[in-house]
Amino acid sequence: MRIITVDDSSTMRRIIKNTLKKIGYGDDILEAENGREALDILSTKDVDIIITDWNMPIMDGLTFVKRIRSDSKYDDTPIIMVTTEAAKEDIIAALQSGVNNYVVKPFTPDVLKDKIETVLGLKD
Repeated sequence: MRIITVDDSSTMRRIIKNTLKKIGYGDDILEAENGREALDILSTKDVDIIITDWNMPIMDGLTFVKRIRSDSKYDDTPIIMVTTEAAKEDIIAALQSGVNNYVVKPFTPDVLKDKIETVLGLKD
């Protein structure tokens, strides 16, 4: 399974990568620093799941999600937003833009695993 993690913080990308490995999803992980870089990567590589931050320079996560969702190629690609934005209206905005699930930082490996299994249809 190929996953891309999009976050301007190299530390957070490393935490997500290590967490994915720990929970059994660390086979093939791509990384991008912002939405623009992620779009460039996605133009040449297919992914099974997108994990993105909200607050990033150049192209933020919400703009990135809207761009992804405007391309029918990604209609079935699950997107999980991992962010510090925890206000109810932020979560609603993310879901309305096309995010399938939402994780508030800091998070535990169990939370990320639960969200991945939910978007993959492995959980009810």
